[in-house]
Amino acid sequence: MGGLAGFTGKVALVTGGSRGLGREIALALAAAGADVIVASRNMDACRVVADEVKTLGGSALPYACHVGRWNDLDGLVEASYDRFGRVDVLVNNAGKSPPYPSLTGVTEAMYDSVVGLNLKGPFRLSVLVGTRMFEGAGGTIVNISSVASLRPRPDVVPYAAAKAGLNATTIALAHAFAPKVRVNAIVPGGFRTDISKHWTPEFAADLAGQAALGRLGEPREIVGAALFLAGEASSFTTGALLTVDGGTA
Repeated sequence: MGGLAGFTGKVALVTGGSRGLGREIALALAAAGADVIVASRNMDACRVVADEVKTLGGSALPYACHVGRWNDLDGLVEASYDRFGRVDVLVNNAGKSPPYPSLTGVTEAMYDSVVGLNLKGPFRLSVLVGTRMFEGAGGTIVNISSVASLRPRPDVVPYAAAKAGLNATTIALAHAFAPKVRVNAIVPGGFRTDISKHWTPEFAADLAGQAALGRLGEPREIVGAALFLAGEASSFTTGALLTVDGGTA
């Protein structure tokens, strides 16, 4: 891999790859030459993005699974290696932060679901793929965290806690898999994805107002950081938390 666009012959696995930031990253990797495994819970949505990858000249594998379910991930990894024989880039993007009426309204099922998807799944998938990378030619892992992990708010406590755990996991696995596998995290602020359509205007305005740039990010603006951390341009970077948040205070 060279510079920001040297992924020809590489294979990338992107979870939550059918929409939002994951879709942008998957298509950017494809445009830079990678073959892409697009994973999410909705197979039809995965197929749509896989078809877009193919129009960019790459091969694609759509795969439906629930990243928060430990045993689902073995099948995802086996399917990826059966199809391509390798994974060079893993992007752990799948996540969620459901609203709740109050802190006492957070149920055990909701809490476990949020932690499962945002923390347990990325840990397990990183261990499965990272071990194979380490035993093979190496690779890179990019975790998608959240500014909530650094500046937690009362309305996203389970999500913030899970993403803070993902930050810790990123640093620990960077040491576990060094020097052959680099593990980093992007820490995004508010982005104008399909999820943001469910925000109230007041919430969106408040989030935008916290940023020095005074606005939400556009999905395409995650691409530079993702390609940087996934590729050789960041060859001396591991265990890093890269904020892409418009200067959120």
